[in-house]
Amino acid sequence: MTGKTHAARQGPNIPLVIACGCLVALISFGPRSAMGLFFQPMTEARDWSREIFALAIALQNLMWGLGQPVAGMMADRFGTWKTMTIGAFLYASGLVLMIDAESAVALNVSAGVLIGLGIAFSSFSLVLAAFGRTVTPAQRSLAFGIGTASGSLGQFLFAPLGGALITHIGWQDTLLVFTGLVALIPFLAAALKGRSELPRDSHPAAEQKLTSAMAEAFRTRGYILLTCGFFVCGFHVAFITVHLPPYIADLGLDPSWGATAIALIGLCNIVGSLASGYIGGRYSKSHFLSLIYLARAAAILVFIMVPATPVTVLVFSGVMGILWLSTVPPTSGLVAVMFGPRYMATLFGFVFLSHQIGSFLGVWLGGKLYDETGSYDAIWWCGIVLGLFAALIHWPIQEKPVARLVQQPAE
Repeated sequence: MTGKTHAARQGPNIPLVIACGCLVALISFGPRSAMGLFFQPMTEARDWSREIFALAIALQNLMWGLGQPVAGMMADRFGTWKTMTIGAFLYASGLVLMIDAESAVALNVSAGVLIGLGIAFSSFSLVLAAFGRTVTPAQRSLAFGIGTASGSLGQFLFAPLGGALITHIGWQDTLLVFTGLVALIPFLAAALKGRSELPRDSHPAAEQKLTSAMAEAFRTRGYILLTCGFFVCGFHVAFITVHLPPYIADLGLDPSWGATAIALIGLCNIVGSLASGYIGGRYSKSHFLSLIYLARAAAILVFIMVPATPVTVLVFSGVMGILWLSTVPPTSGLVAVMFGPRYMATLFGFVFLSHQIGSFLGVWLGGKLYDETGSYDAIWWCGIVLGLFAALIHWPIQEKPVARLVQQPAE
């Protein structure tokens, strides 16, 4: 009995960690992916321009990005559960305060700052880092795909849920329902309790302080290119999440197609994320990322050139869904390959900051350019050019550990 107890204490319960981590990713990603559904009812109720709402959601994405490295450092230093508990409190507070936001400032504080920081401290990025230190290196890519797919499942579930709730109980009570679900995060995150530590028998080359790890990362060419490329991912997904529903309505289609499109993106990304995790574990992650961004640029080009119909909306949503967060498993996988899992939450946090700067610009510019021109055409073309740029800079990234890790035995 003692031997069994001792053995149980030696390692984490991997199935429990994966299951609870996936539920956390689902819940934390769900409400924020449904923010576009509140666009029209809130702007109409408060008599706001589109830029006001877009700026608040853009600020949310920026605060998510700025908070992510800090959240990663806290998770690496103090543990995942404590960090996610703080995040759930901030997230829930923002959702509640968003209900009574009657000015642009109040909306920026609630939907922007509080929800943005809440997502940063409870997001799937921390879940992936917890997976990275729990599973073996050979299992990481698939585990990252499963975790990312769970976030997509949240988008798939919360888009129709949010649309139905807004229709039947109003947008204010819908925010309260979302608040109650976010409050479950600390209970689920208890299974992820722990922080990154070195194995007792690790090679001396693996020993490193956080400041040294950050300096090493920003001296690595592949890490810099990866960080720049992830900016484009953020630009694409944030713009489409927030502005695709009103864009579809502007095209003369029934607004319900907006919720359907966001839900379909989430559903197809479950497949895309799982496939990405599988492919990234067997083929070049950097070349795979180039192909993803190239395919995104092509999908956007075709979508804006063909006549708008429910069929074209569904096809575009399905294709973009497969490509949606399929960038995350190979991107996070490259960080783990380059630097190991020790400070993965922190180092991926900085990569994700770039993603969220792109998100800020995608959401804000979408609203601003629409208000100035009455069209989303310019921002769509910008997305095409950025997709081509990302395809080019990911191709030369080398998938290999930094020199410090090459000196030590394989994990």
